[in-house]
Amino acid sequence: MMESLIGFGVLLFLAFLRMPLGLALGIVGGVGFAVLASERAAIANAARLVIDSGQKYELSVLPMFILMGLLVERGGMARELYRAAYVFLGHRRGGLAMSTIAACGMFSAICGSSLATAATMSKVSMPEMRRYKYDDSLATASIAAGGTLGILIPPSVMLVIYGFLTEQSVGRLFIAGVLPGLLGILFYILAVVFIVSRKPALGPAGGRTEWGDRLLALRDVWTTLGLFTFVIGGIYAGMFTPTEAAGMGAAGALAIAWRRGALKDGALFQVLRETAVTTAKLFFILFGALIFSNFVNRAGLPDGLIGIVNAFDLSPLGVILIILLIYVVLGCVFESLSMILLTVPIFTPLVASLGFDLIWFGILVVVVTEISLITPPIGLNVFVLKGMLKDVSVGTIFKGVTPFWIADILRLILLVMVPSIALILPSMMMN
Repeated sequence: MMESLIGFGVLLFLAFLRMPLGLALGIVGGVGFAVLASERAAIANAARLVIDSGQKYELSVLPMFILMGLLVERGGMARELYRAAYVFLGHRRGGLAMSTIAACGMFSAICGSSLATAATMSKVSMPEMRRYKYDDSLATASIAAGGTLGILIPPSVMLVIYGFLTEQSVGRLFIAGVLPGLLGILFYILAVVFIVSRKPALGPAGGRTEWGDRLLALRDVWTTLGLFTFVIGGIYAGMFTPTEAAGMGAAGALAIAWRRGALKDGALFQVLRETAVTTAKLFFILFGALIFSNFVNRAGLPDGLIGIVNAFDLSPLGVILIILLIYVVLGCVFESLSMILLTVPIFTPLVASLGFDLIWFGILVVVVTEISLITPPIGLNVFVLKGMLKDVSVGTIFKGVTPFWIADILRLILLVMVPSIALILPSMMMN
């Protein structure tokens, strides 16, 4: 166990030196395994992991969903989704912020990326909120918080990675993320209601839209919502696997983007290139994480943690709360993917030994990872927005996200106390 703790410390040190995470994971895992076994065994182990993992059919879901998300972004669907949310909510106090959150949730359902959701919605909703003289803190915070839904509402890259690391069904993880994701939208909207009830001037009401225009706005988004229903509904009904769903979702997004003329002048090549680069980066990090995970298991860290829990006679719920607190603390200094890759191989054996459902735990991990995206000082969504909105300070955005951060904590507590919120839909799946 001591070897794994030393290795973890070295890994944190390399991460703070800004060494690429995949490289740091591979080096520490490889050297650590060589110390415990032999250099020859370490090389053979690393080679076997890379070859076997690279050939896994299940991992093909990653590039397909990445491609689907990029095509959706390129197809301009975010603007239509925002318009559809705006016509129903925009006339209320804080309605534009609520519309932003609802649109983020819908866009997340076909994008799968938090950063892409935040960046795209900043272009769509921020000009409208400024036109109605929304306070910058509320406007930017609603985008940053709404963007976090991208890693929970399926299809989610984070859930795919968690499923791969823990050998859990990606399809069940996707379905398990639906209700917690909808709950996130509700809690964020309630946070907006709370903010504008205290200071109405922060979020003035927008213009009221007639029912005829509302129906027209709904007509514009049927293709987008239909794509999500087809992909996720097909998984839920057992019509096809997540990998098959990813392929058909990418094909559907391609057809929609093509029909809208969004793939002219080399745009398709750019999308395919970005998909390949993003996929290569993710695979590189995943391979490093697997090498590090093998070293940690060989060094006996999971068994050591189980022994500590037994020695202190901690309750299973107490252990879960401690793990979640660790995630919240790590979220202050690590970005979301790093957190999952570093901790999941360590914590999941302990959680499984306590009798908890790993599907439920996966949803908790992703929700607490969402929180890290708007937690200072590293909150990536905040810095994405800062990059898009040069005239808004980081402090202004962090000040605005505080009520949303509290809403996330309350949602996390609810999911811990009521596991059935995450597990009821997977239990009803056809297969």
